[in-house]
Amino acid sequence: MKNQQLSFIKAVTLQTLWMVFFAAGSMATFAQTVSTKTTQASPVGTSKEWGSVDGISLIGLVQGPSAAVADLQIACVFEYTEGDIFNSPPALPAALNGLVHLDEALKGQLTEIRKTGKFDGHFLETFLITPDEKVLGAKKLLLIGLGNRNNFNEDIMISVGAIAAREALKLGVTNIAFASDLKDAGIDSKTAVVSGNVVKGIINEYRTQNGLKTQKLAQFKPLKKVYLLAGPSFFETAGNGIKEAITTFKN
Repeated sequence: MKNQQLSFIKAVTLQTLWMVFFAAGSMATFAQTVSTKTTQASPVGTSKEWGSVDGISLIGLVQGPSAAVADLQIACVFEYTEGDIFNSPPALPAALNGLVHLDEALKGQLTEIRKTGKFDGHFLETFLITPDEKVLGAKKLLLIGLGNRNNFNEDIMISVGAIAAREALKLGVTNIAFASDLKDAGIDSKTAVVSGNVVKGIINEYRTQNGLKTQKLAQFKPLKKVYLLAGPSFFETAGNGIKEAITTFKN
């Protein structure tokens, strides 16, 4: 009799556990389905002004660095490793990869100058390219080095944003397009943090330069627009980071 009771209890326990696991699995599947349905990619060309600071409009734009229209396009790249922007994964597939499109527009010269050491991509190193008209959407292209990919963290993007603003003012442009290109290069970065840090770097440097201008130690045209490029799946997330960064300058 005792053996029968034990067998019955075991059967009930196993059935209960199975029901719990089945329910948990169903809920996970349901959550995943809802998440998939509610997360929508923003079409290419989508743009939105997330706010402004010191007269600079901060605009999100779903576009690649080869096609964005601006006085100056800024793209970020790591120190070169063989096939780094083409190895998918971890790099984005070619159809979604802004660096691949940029390399194609430049007829392979982005890879060539990196591979041959003309531009090493060391941290905050810069390299200016002025292509013929209609090669890119922008009139000029500025590459900013991110250093060794293994040392990357989101905080360095504040310094990268500062260099972007400083070089833009030196070049006398009034609008820039900025592409961090981290996911294109295969880095699983925190999109909102990266976008926010870029904004912080740009605004901090702009204020520094304006301080010098007030003391007659610098001359430049005002920066009016910054287009912050994002992929279709990251537009809203990037926008949240940009808006949060803007609030830090409003307080």
